[in-house]
Amino acid sequence: MNQAITIGGKTIQPGTRQTVDFTLPPLASHSELHIPIHVVHGKKEGPCLLVCAALHGDEINGIEIIRRVMRIKSLSRLKGTLITVPIVNIYGFIQMSRYLPDRRDLNRCFPGSEKGSLAGRLAHIFMQEVVSHATHGIDLHTAAVHRDNYPQIRATLDDPETKQLAEAFQAPLIIDASLRPGTIRQAAVEKGIPWLVYEAGEALRFDEVSIRAGVRGVVNVLRELDMLHHQKSKTKVIPRTVKSNFWIRAPQSGIMRLTVKLGGNVSKGDILGYVSEPYGEMETAILSPNTGIVIGRTNLPLVYEGDALVHLARFADPLVASEALDVFQSELDPDETAGLLGEEAII
Repeated sequence: MNQAITIGGKTIQPGTRQTVDFTLPPLASHSELHIPIHVVHGKKEGPCLLVCAALHGDEINGIEIIRRVMRIKSLSRLKGTLITVPIVNIYGFIQMSRYLPDRRDLNRCFPGSEKGSLAGRLAHIFMQEVVSHATHGIDLHTAAVHRDNYPQIRATLDDPETKQLAEAFQAPLIIDASLRPGTIRQAAVEKGIPWLVYEAGEALRFDEVSIRAGVRGVVNVLRELDMLHHQKSKTKVIPRTVKSNFWIRAPQSGIMRLTVKLGGNVSKGDILGYVSEPYGEMETAILSPNTGIVIGRTNLPLVYEGDALVHLARFADPLVASEALDVFQSELDPDETAGLLGEEAII
């Protein structure tokens, strides 16, 4: 049998699910703030999976992913514990901002400090009260404002268990990403917690394909950890590992018109778009230096020389990777799956 756990001073008994409103320092207006922490605590002992979102307050896709996951009926038979935190950076969320009021990036302040800045204190509290319970973790992100990411998992693949979970998630792309100082992923990995980062979509926007893929991915990880019963899926997405990736930058300042779409397959020398002066007197083509797939792009047409425009990924076999993306897109695109009802239908 599972044991009771305590989060934010509230004890959750086995076989129950509760929402803990964890109190934070108030706003300057003296308005109170809380982080909502949802806990599904199964009767039987098992792993503890933490799924969190909105460490950057304007990255809201993950909030919707968690909302849909928590509505799945099979969670009533969960083995182990699922902790979900839809909005970690509540300060940034209410301001529709990536940052905290002190202008710090929360995901560069982990593991934090009890006596540090607001960002440092929030990171410290989150590590002590929430991350400390986890045996595994998934952090949900999107691209920054005015940028878009194709659904992808970022993880440290030299750890066998992390690689296993990354493949089980079934995002179409996996990037073997080195640990970045100050991130929650680095802080968790240093404590021996296998950790995945799911990147998909754009800040301040809902993207249905990215959300559906995220819901299915979280459920797939729950099944891989034997926290939920396994089910045979109609179509299994075989993730493709990125060989290398890099940004193609603006050759000049001006007005940009991209002609490639997210997930598009490009060859070396292909024209990806154009940058011109407002009146079109000087126009420069944006050329692809390599063959690959577009996994990220900027959506803002006003650019300066050197700005990152297109994120290109290279693969050992670009054709196979492109086919995998086509399968993924057709399976989760709302236009292709209009007859499906509810999240249970896609997981």
